[in-house]
Formats: sequence, structure tokens, C-alpha cells
Amino acid sequence: MVRLEDITLHYGTGEAPALDAVSCALEAGSFTWLTGASGAGKSSLLKLLHLAARPTAGRLFVLDQAVHAARRRDLPGLRRRIGIVFQDVRLLPHLDVLDNVALPLRIAGRREAQLLADAKEMLDWVGLGHRLHDRPEALSGGEQQRVALARAVVARPALLLADEPTAQLDDDQAHRVIALLRQMHRLGSTVIVASHNIALLGEYPAPVLHLAAGRLVDAHEEP
Repeated sequence: MVRLEDITLHYGTGEAPALDAVSCALEAGSFTWLTGASGAGKSSLLKLLHLAARPTAGRLFVLDQAVHAARRRDLPGLRRRIGIVFQDVRLLPHLDVLDNVALPLRIAGRREAQLLADAKEMLDWVGLGHRLHDRPEALSGGEQQRVALARAVVARPALLLADEPTAQLDDDQAHRVIALLRQMHRLGSTVIVASHNIALLGEYPAPVLHLAAGRLVDAHEEP
């Protein structure tokens, strides 16, 4: 499903690499924690897996496709099979909750009636079916994060990435978001969650990838 072979990522010449000789493999249908201090490379790794950047060196396979060798025009179709939840949610303030969630389906050219039904279903799933026509600014931080999760999964992604999705949430909201991510895993998505919350890792045991200064320093089955 996902394989990195000696991956290096540089953002600029003369700077230390954001990722340095990282190699790992994740099986389809797995749930994996990605840990490390701020600046360790977690967001850079997720950026590669979301196809928002290309590796400077090494071989990257996502959903069994060779991203490092793919033509640029081949990537949009692959990207539509990947969902991502950003730490800063990135909801569009001029759209209501329903249209924010429906946006990926609209971009993909789905029929309007069907995409609205799918978006409503996802909002019901995250417990926000009663907030369809509210703007993001009217929601709490936890509610905004759940809307962002609904948007990430509305297209039923094969690969779901979450970058510190609980960093700004209280314990109750954090547990709710992680429970929803675990549900997606049980439904068949491969899920990778970046987090520095050691307590959550202990409560939801899963394999762990630990980064330090851009290098993979530990990979084990249980936190």
C-alpha cells in the first residue's frame, strides 16, 4: 500500500533535509501512529504521502503506484484516493459546512444530488448533521475538526492521513476524533495519524513510526 525506499526530501539548497534516508512499508488496511517532536519531519512525510511534494531522492510507492516516477498528469487521479485532515482544518470560510464537505466530490465531477446526499451522510456520521448550513466560524474547534474529517473521508479514500488532528482539542473531542479515525480503519482505509499525544497512543495501541531530525529512528508494533 505505502512503501518508502531511502527517501530524502530537501526544501532548499544548503538546508538540512526535512527527511533523510527514510525507509518503511505499511500494509493495506493498517492503522499507524506517526510520532516525533516538532520539526522531526512528520508533516513532511505526510506531504509526500498526500502527493503535495515529490521526494528529492529515493523511491516512493503510494497505493502501489510509483510516485517518484509518475508523470504529473497521472497524480490527480491517485490523489483523489487519498484523504487528509490538516491540523489547521483549512475549511473554506465562505462556504457552509455542507458545501465544505461536498467540495471534493464537486471537484471530482459527481452529480449534485448524489454528492449532497453523500456529504450529509458523512456529517451525520461525525455527529454534525444538524449544522449543515452553518459557516465554519460558528463551530467550536472540535466541531471544525470533525467537519474536516468528514470532508477527508467523503470520497471513501483508500489512504487517510491526519496531521496532529487532536492538537487543539480537549480530551473529550480528541477521543471522539480518534474514534472516528479508528472507524475508518475498521471500514478498510489505511490510516496514518501524526500525533505527539503519548496518552492517546497508549489508549489506542497500534504500530508506531518515530521520526527525529528527519530520520526514522524507531518502528514498532506497540507504543
